[in-house]
Amino acid sequence: MTLAKLLVAVLASAMVVTAPAATAQERTAVRKGFDPAAATNKTILLLRPTVRVGAQSTGGMFEPNGEWTDQSRKNIDAALSKIQGRIGNRIVVAPESYGADARLADEYAALFASLSQSVIAYQFFPGNRLPTKKRDNKAEVFDWSLGPGVAALPGAKDADYALFIYNKDAYGSTGRKLLQMVALLGPGIAVKSGEHAGYAGLIDLKTGDVLWLNADGAMGGDVRTAEGADKRVGQLLEGLPGSRLEPAATAVAAAKP
Repeated sequence: MTLAKLLVAVLASAMVVTAPAATAQERTAVRKGFDPAAATNKTILLLRPTVRVGAQSTGGMFEPNGEWTDQSRKNIDAALSKIQGRIGNRIVVAPESYGADARLADEYAALFASLSQSVIAYQFFPGNRLPTKKRDNKAEVFDWSLGPGVAALPGAKDADYALFIYNKDAYGSTGRKLLQMVALLGPGIAVKSGEHAGYAGLIDLKTGDVLWLNADGAMGGDVRTAEGADKRVGQLLEGLPGSRLEPAATAVAAAKP
């Protein structure tokens, strides 16, 4: 079987994976009643960022790469350290945790990622909006929460807010890029090569309410390099309440219809 025929066969089997999805676009939302300008002189607990870096297989599956992930985590941590002076609030890094505390932190990190994906799918993207979220948008309501259990996170008792960060990069493999070319020349099915998603959220540690969320399914900057990580962290935290990181012109309020 020729490479072209093989790629067409893989394309057919991967149609479920490559079905059209929401158009990736940066969106920013603020909880109604929360004044970002008043979020100063606060203590923000910085949770350990979730960093996943790997390759996207020909069929669209994520294949983690430990070396890339370790280097990207170091780069992102360094970028966060450099940008703290512009955040405008006191940043405290969550203490190293073990056992039950470590599991709790991991569970809330996973919950934040899942919630952010739900916000993108069911409130940010017009085609998928749930009826309740359509009404919320018309009323300029952004109402999401991780629940009051966040108060039990390690370090939470000494902070006002928690800052969650999620980052995932899947770099298109050679096979995936070839599949993308074949799809364009043949069946005409859109196949995406690579995924670069990032979410950052400010959470009220008393209630668990999401006060601010910045989500982008197509971020810039190669986090495997120091320069790329600087760019990525800047994008993730632009517009963070109480900071001097202004939102980009493309950012829009999620509560708008």
